[in-house]
Amino acid sequence: MVALSCLDSGEERSVASARIVRKVSFALGRPRTSVDRTSVGGTPSLLRAINERTVLESVQRVGPVSRAQIARETALSKPTVSQALVTLLDAGLVREAGRTSGGKGPTAVLYELNPQAGWVVGIDVGRDWVRAAIADVTGQFVARRDERAQVKSAKTLITQIGAIAHALASDAGIKWRQVTFAAVGSPGVFERERGQVALAYALPGWGRQGLVELVQHELGTKIAFENDVNLAAIGEQWQGLGKGVDNFVYLHLGTGVGMGMVLNGELYRGSAGAAGEVGYLPLPESSLRDPSSRRRGALDAAASATGVVGDARRLGMPPPLTAKKVFEEARRGDRTARRVVAAEAHRIALAIVAVASVIDPELVILGGGIGSNGDLLLDPVGRELRDLSPFRPRVEVSILHQEATLYGSVSMALRAAQDQLFARGEAST
Repeated sequence: MVALSCLDSGEERSVASARIVRKVSFALGRPRTSVDRTSVGGTPSLLRAINERTVLESVQRVGPVSRAQIARETALSKPTVSQALVTLLDAGLVREAGRTSGGKGPTAVLYELNPQAGWVVGIDVGRDWVRAAIADVTGQFVARRDERAQVKSAKTLITQIGAIAHALASDAGIKWRQVTFAAVGSPGVFERERGQVALAYALPGWGRQGLVELVQHELGTKIAFENDVNLAAIGEQWQGLGKGVDNFVYLHLGTGVGMGMVLNGELYRGSAGAAGEVGYLPLPESSLRDPSSRRRGALDAAASATGVVGDARRLGMPPPLTAKKVFEEARRGDRTARRVVAAEAHRIALAIVAVASVIDPELVILGGGIGSNGDLLLDPVGRELRDLSPFRPRVEVSILHQEATLYGSVSMALRAAQDQLFARGEAST
């Protein structure tokens, strides 16, 4: 264990003390931190815990990594790093990963996060599909399943979620009790105080009281609920175009319209979790007093798959019609379909203009079944932005495609699980 006496300089003591008030998250990729630079005092046990967390974060981010590399990156002394590593090895959170090679002098032991220290499950619940994956604590996907969503009722969907999750554990060759945390993404606004999902009109019965408790009971492990588009933004931050970008938004266009916002490196939810519900933005041609606008939102009704099909029908495209078919016909050169796509690009640009003038993002990532049509949308959206606004963030199409929410749910589960595992490691020492 690390003792206070191991802090062998005044500078290192200040660094370690400052970390007492540091909020650390072990998300894969760039760590999320908020540091009070004021040096404060602390007990030896508290300083040990802070130093061990700092070392674990370094191993997770850089590993395989040597003791000397950790010391350089964290500004901790080698004795402090060594004692922290002993604790982390004993707790099963870190393991040896070979030795350095190719350099002059003696080799050094390398350390990495122990993949089997814990397991997480991420679940993306949509109107059409339930996508789920199980990953080890390093974020490596071990197994995944995609199934058509059983949306007859909330009960059938919850049962399906439980069956998929437990099947994933079996696929990974582990017992379900070994799963540390699960994160579930779905349409709607998650009201944390009430444990309820609101505005999830695409999923019958999904707004019922006690939904979160029912899913928790079905899964039998600690869970987190989050809006699916918010999770898509987290997925982009972890493994997509948002990696390393402090301020960006993810604009989902599919069966519904929504936006996930990452500001200063953090997901922004707003005061009640409804930040990013851009489907409710007004449009010039819509009536704000129309009941449908209040229930679903003007932009959602016009720019979603339903809106695209409605436009195509009004312009005389023959049935059967789907948004996918409209974009395919536009790609083949159909003039009517191209008019529909142009109208969609205009609405997308209006949404971007409204958001860009308020939060000034560096990047807008388009996703969802409609947003993924970059070959047809990026140029007209860019032209509209140049005509409509002096604020023109970079606009790109997601490289994660339909997987963004799934990646985000796994990332969220990892953040929670890694904190739990560290707390468990502390308790065992």
